[in-house]
Amino acid sequence: MAVALEGGCRVSGMREGEPIVEGTLRIWNRIGRATGAQAISLRMMEFVAGVSPTICNDDCDEILYLLERGHPARMNEGQSATILIDGHSYDIGPDTGIYIRPNEAYAIDNPGHDSIVIISSQCPDPDHASRFVEPVTFSDSSRSDRPPLVRLADRTAQPTADRWYRVLVDEEIGSTRVTQFVGSIPPGRAPDHFHHYEEVLFILKGAGRMWAGETNTQIAEGSCIYLPKGQVHCVENTGEGELRLLGVFYPAGSPSVRYDA
Repeated sequence: MAVALEGGCRVSGMREGEPIVEGTLRIWNRIGRATGAQAISLRMMEFVAGVSPTICNDDCDEILYLLERGHPARMNEGQSATILIDGHSYDIGPDTGIYIRPNEAYAIDNPGHDSIVIISSQCPDPDHASRFVEPVTFSDSSRSDRPPLVRLADRTAQPTADRWYRVLVDEEIGSTRVTQFVGSIPPGRAPDHFHHYEEVLFILKGAGRMWAGETNTQIAEGSCIYLPKGQVHCVENTGEGELRLLGVFYPAGSPSVRYDA
């Protein structure tokens, strides 16, 4: 069950409630205008074997991330898939960020027996159900310009205090409105802080507590978190190893910029 914290911060599980089902695709809408967000969304999309319905993005930036190996329903070792974006196909694997431009259509071809999971954020949130269009045939041709995707392993870790982060999707990939990153938090609790942007987080691994002001709740793999603009917060790692999270914030900027409470 979703937990409401101070200032509108919200924490929920990745598969709470009944999903929206469309062919081989299941969607759990976790964060959006319907749950109190101003302009950002977070949803979990599970693709079973086969070619998915074709999803048409709205007049917004959509940022995707394929979950790493080892997460519930994530891709298995050696498993691959293909994404078709407006008629151009790209091979994709785990730990990959993907930028979908406004009004582009995309589909996933999952040839394996296991389902794969993609975390999606749309900014600004269109605040209505996904639009599906007629399927487009997958082709072997990819765009001649830079592919709109980036692997986590290809990004350099940027240190900040005792943590690190790696930016995946930003203006270098094509999005000037949204930033997507993966961050690593060591055991312990950092000082409370706030940002001048709206943010969603997805816990990739580890366990801890999400603090918003004086309130807090437990978080673990699969936790979905909404942080309103200006809300004082911090993520505490209560485990002995790394806590790793996926973050998307709007408007775009640097994950290292924060303001002490």
